[in-house]
Parts: sequence; C-alpha cells; structure tokens
Amino acid sequence: MLSFARRRLAQPARQVRWLATGPNLNEGEQLIFNKLTERFKPSHLAVQDTSGGCGSFYNIEIASPAFKGLPLVKQHKLVNEALKTEIEGIHGLQLKTRPE
Repeated sequence: MLSFARRRLAQPARQVRWLATGPNLNEGEQLIFNKLTERFKPSHLAVQDTSGGCGSFYNIEIASPAFKGLPLVKQHKLVNEALKTEIEGIHGLQLKTRPE
C-alpha cells in the first residue's frame, strides 16, 4: 500500500488558472471568477474546479485590497457571502485569501 505522500505525488498535476478568463475556464469556474472579480477587484485570483469538471469542489486563491486589515476569518466570510448562491450547490471549497 502506498503511503499518503506517495499517493499524493502520484496524482496528476493540477492546472492553476491565474487571472485567466474565456475558454480556459469551465462554466462554474467562470461564474465564480466573475463574481469575485466584480466584488473584490483582486490583484491575484485563481479559480479551479478540482472535482474533475462536475463542479462539486473548488479551490480558490484570491488577493485583494478589500482584505487589508481584516483577520483571515473575516476575509473568508466575505468570500463565502459573495458566493452564497454557488456554495449551496457545491460540496467543498478550499479557500486561500490574503490582503494586497
């Protein structure tokens, strides 16, 4: 049996989308990308559907001036509020935020 670390290394590399729009993003990624861009005007934004395209799990990295001076929990709460409708339809969300 492979150790957890070996299994993790054996997984295919995931493509990260950095402030990319258009045909590179699937429909769910594009919707989330657009909402976060409109709400937070980020200097860095990566949205990735890590569920294999079915839209049940997303990985989001966002850096925005809107987070300046806010604790991490408040930053995450703001993103969750912005994506309230979308979060109702997904099973998981990995979120990384930072002030810019």
